[in-house]
Amino acid sequence: MTKINKNIFKAAWSYDEAPESTEHVQIKKQYDLYIDGKFVKPSKGKYFATFNPSDHKEIAKVAEATKEDVDKAVKAANRAFKGWSELSGKERGKYIFRIARLIQERAREFSVIESLDGGKPIRESRDIDIPLAANHFFYYAGWADKLEYAFPNRKPKPVGVAGQIIPWNFPLLMAAWKLAPALATGNTVVLKPAETTPLTALKLAEIIHESGIPKGVVNIITGAGETGAAIVNHPNVDKIAFTGSTGVGKYIQKATAGTNKKLTLELGGKGANIIFEDAAIDQAVEGIVNAIFFNQGHVCCAGSRLFVQESVADLVIEKLKRRMETLIVGNPLDKNTDIGAINSKKQLQTIENYIKIGLNEGGEIYQPNCKFPKNGNWCAPTLFINVSQSHRIVQEEIFGPVLAIQTFRTIDEVVEKANNTPFGLSAGVWTEKGSKIFHMTQKLNAGIVWANTFNKFDATSPFGGYKESGFGREGGLHGLKPYVKFE
Repeated sequence: MTKINKNIFKAAWSYDEAPESTEHVQIKKQYDLYIDGKFVKPSKGKYFATFNPSDHKEIAKVAEATKEDVDKAVKAANRAFKGWSELSGKERGKYIFRIARLIQERAREFSVIESLDGGKPIRESRDIDIPLAANHFFYYAGWADKLEYAFPNRKPKPVGVAGQIIPWNFPLLMAAWKLAPALATGNTVVLKPAETTPLTALKLAEIIHESGIPKGVVNIITGAGETGAAIVNHPNVDKIAFTGSTGVGKYIQKATAGTNKKLTLELGGKGANIIFEDAAIDQAVEGIVNAIFFNQGHVCCAGSRLFVQESVADLVIEKLKRRMETLIVGNPLDKNTDIGAINSKKQLQTIENYIKIGLNEGGEIYQPNCKFPKNGNWCAPTLFINVSQSHRIVQEEIFGPVLAIQTFRTIDEVVEKANNTPFGLSAGVWTEKGSKIFHMTQKLNAGIVWANTFNKFDATSPFGGYKESGFGREGGLHGLKPYVKFE
C-alpha cells in the first residue's frame, strides 16, 4: 500500500473559533430528585458531581438516590397509574405534545447542556439529538388516542410502572425514546439517567413539571449502578427498559428471569459497514466518517468494522486518510468541531487500552495530526488495517473513534465476516445496485441495515438488535408494543 505523506493534507487555511454562547443556559449548582411532582432531597443527603469532559471542571452537584428513594418514586408512580391510565388517549396526548413543544422552545439551552455534560460537538446536539428528542414526543403523542389502530382487533392495556435506565451517549434522546411511548400507552415511569450525563434529564424534569402532567406520572431519579439495580429489582416495577452495555444487560435479564416483568434491552454493537466496488466512493467515505466518528464513536450502532471490496480498498483507504486529516478535534461548543471530548476518563482509558491491544496484535495504525486542548479527554480518530477476524479490536465493542478495516472479494465472504460477531445491531451497505442491497439485508444478522448512508434515525422507524445486542424495538409503531399487554 502506498505510504501517505501527511503534510500534503495540511489545509491552506484554518477556521477561526466559533463558540456557541452559554449565556442563555440556566444550570443549577445542585439538583435534587424529581419524585411525585416535586424536587426532593435524597434520603441520605448524598450528592455527586458531574464534570465537563472537555476541561474536567465541575458543572453541578446531583442527588444520589438510594433504595429508599427508588421506593418512593415507584410508590408515586403506582399511585398515579390509575388516574393516568384511565385518562383518555386524547388528554394524555395533550401533555405529551406540550412536552415536545417545550423541548423545541428551549432547544438551544438543551443542546448546550448536552455538549457541556457529554462532550459531543454542538452541531450534533443542536441538529440531531434535540430535534430527534422532540420528534419522538410529537410522534408518540399522535399515537396516544389511536392505540386501537396500532393493535387492530386487540384491546391494548398499559403494563403499569415502567423502570427505565438510559446511557450517557445520547442522554436526552434516549430519555425521549423511553418516556414517549410509555406515556402514550398509559404507563407511569421511573427514569434513571447515566451518572456522567444527568443534566438534560433533570432539565427535562423541569419541562415535564411545567407541562402540568399529573404528579407521579414521571419520576426522574439520579445515581449510579446501585440505583439502577434498585429499580430493576423493585417488586412493584412492571416493565424494565434498558439501554447500555451488554454486560449490564445480561445482569438485568438474569435479575428479571422468573418474574412477571416485561423487558426490553438495547445493548452493544459492532456494526459492519460494507463498501462494494460499484459504490459512489466519495459518498461512501463520508459515510464511513459519519459511521464511526459521529459522537466520538460513542454509538452502540457505530460502523466500527469496515469491509471494503479488494479492488477499491487502496483508493477508499487513501481517501479516508485524507478526509481524517481535515477532522477537527476540540472544544465541543465550537461550531467547527467534528469530534468532541471522550465522555469520561474511564472511557478514554478503555479506548486507549484497545488501541494498545490493536498494536500488540500486529495491526497497522493510522491517526491524523491533531492538536488537543491542554485539559480534557481527547482521542484522535484512529483506523487499523492488516487486522483479521480474530483480533480483539474486530470482535469487541470499543465505544470510541477506532475503526478496524478488512477487505473482501465476494458477497458470501463479506456476509460470513460481517455476521461473525456476538452482536447484531446494525450494518451498512454501499452499492449502486438495489438488488444487491435487498440481497444483503436478507443475509446480514442486524436489527437495522442502512443503504448508502449510516447512522440515520427517525421517530417513525423501529430500532433494536439481535443476539447480544438485545431484544425488543424502540421507535415507530413497534416501540408501543413493549408498553402494552392484551386482555
